[in-house]
Amino acid sequence: MPKDLREILKEAQNSKELKANHRNRFEDRLKVLHTTKKRSSFFFLKIAASITLLLSVSYFIINNDPTEIVNPTEKEGVMNLGSVSPEMKQIENYYVSAINFEIASLEITPENQSILDDYLEKIGKLTEDYDRLNTELSKNGVNEKTVNALITNLQLRLQLLLQLKDTLNEMKTSKNEENENVTI
Repeated sequence: MPKDLREILKEAQNSKELKANHRNRFEDRLKVLHTTKKRSSFFFLKIAASITLLLSVSYFIINNDPTEIVNPTEKEGVMNLGSVSPEMKQIENYYVSAINFEIASLEITPENQSILDDYLEKIGKLTEDYDRLNTELSKNGVNEKTVNALITNLQLRLQLLLQLKDTLNEMKTSKNEENENVTI
């Protein structure tokens, strides 16, 4: 007694009625599936951006020579301490980077502005002397007196900056002590 498949399907359609909230549940499930797909596409975009950034940074690091230091005292046609020998270039780079670091780490406030101006004026004069000594080195050639004067100039500028930093720290400490005494 085989039954016709069409008749079975018609009976099944007629006998089953959908629940009242069936449509709402179906739409909710679609929304959940739809939002997870968006998240996964953003996830892949984040991964792609990270890989691109990583490749760019690694390319920059590989193609950039870390031993190449740009010295702001180098001028075309003018001989400087770094052009005398590799050791002198290393000494010059050390002092110039230490000087630049100390200048960058200074805190400028209205209270210490006048002291900063005085010290920076002295350092400016020493920088002019340094440029003059570089010109003298270019004209007269390498001699021990000029090389020693250039190194001494760099040392003096660094010492002035360290003195300035000590003076500023003393001012800051004394101001903090005054504030503590007033509040006590």
